[in-house]
Amino acid sequence: MAEISPKNSAGDDAPPTTRQAYLEAIKLVERLHRQFLEVVKVELDRRGTEDINNIQALILYNIGEAELTVGELTNRGYYLGSNVSYNVRKMVENKYLSQERSTHDRRSIRVRLSEKGLELCSQISGMFDRHADALEQNNISSDNLRGASTAYRQLERFWAGLLNYNLRGSLPPL
Repeated sequence: MAEISPKNSAGDDAPPTTRQAYLEAIKLVERLHRQFLEVVKVELDRRGTEDINNIQALILYNIGEAELTVGELTNRGYYLGSNVSYNVRKMVENKYLSQERSTHDRRSIRVRLSEKGLELCSQISGMFDRHADALEQNNISSDNLRGASTAYRQLERFWAGLLNYNLRGSLPPL
């Protein structure tokens, strides 16, 4: 993505246009996601955990105490279907997840965290606690984070709206 300059087209230090701010937000979201995944990887490495990757650790954390199907994980919108199936299979192999066929639908497999998975989930939760404390020490308030989350949700709704227009075969108003 091209570098975004804070200067407007006239070359002065005027506030960025909506387009410039939008492109900057997109770039930041992508970079923040990659950086956060690296933070989780470093945490796993620090603990000597080599049989699970950062994505899988976050899937475990998001499952938490629940018992879900692979379809339910996919429907939550966090993961792509093929990736979820692969990651669930690897986490079952490495004993982070237990799985069993649903009693109601034998085609459906339900997963839940094993003792090993619950332990890792607890460690990830502890990492988030440490991060929350460090955020406060670095003058990043819960108000700042709520404001960012509000903007992310607005972008999510905007993009979902664009996708819905596209699915209906028409374009959004110009």
